[in-house]
Amino acid sequence: MTDLWSDRAQAYRASATHAAGEDLDLVVAWSEPGAGVTVLDVASGMEPDVIAPADHLPFADASFDAVACRIAAHHFPDVLAALLEMTRVARHRVVICDNVFVSESSEEADRLRDPSHVRNYGAAEWHSFFELAGLRVAEEAFMVRETGFEDWLARTETPEDDRSRVRELLGDRVRDGRLGLPTVVLKGVKGA
Repeated sequence: MTDLWSDRAQAYRASATHAAGEDLDLVVAWSEPGAGVTVLDVASGMEPDVIAPADHLPFADASFDAVACRIAAHHFPDVLAALLEMTRVARHRVVICDNVFVSESSEEADRLRDPSHVRNYGAAEWHSFFELAGLRVAEEAFMVRETGFEDWLARTETPEDDRSRVRELLGDRVRDGRLGLPTVVLKGVKGA
């Protein structure tokens, strides 16, 4: 038996929105890769070496130079607990990239499209989470990632009956068959 995300893995691997983009470039750059640098990817890899909840990472304190999480935190039941765990296992920095809160109707659309969606958070909320986790925001970027609307619905196999309600809830966020996804990327550093 497979889990929901294993079932969806191929659809996400094939998604241009997930395979590339300015946000991915920033996550990689801000993780500061290089010889001997270790980076833990939390929840955004599709062929994991370890499967564990984001709020219970099975690694010792300071196991990795950096921890990165891209376009996944909005699925975590307790995002602060997950960020605390990422901070615990990181020696130096944590990089988070996620969709940001737009409106309650957008949140309803996200949950209707994908019942595993918990909540998008605003930039101020992310700053608060970083502070509570003992991280100083060292870098921050905002952007709008675009995805094909029908592809976005198909990735989660949104039932046909729900698709029209999702369109209605998102209103003018869908233009020319594309959905704009406001996104924040944050780099937090420890002990600074």
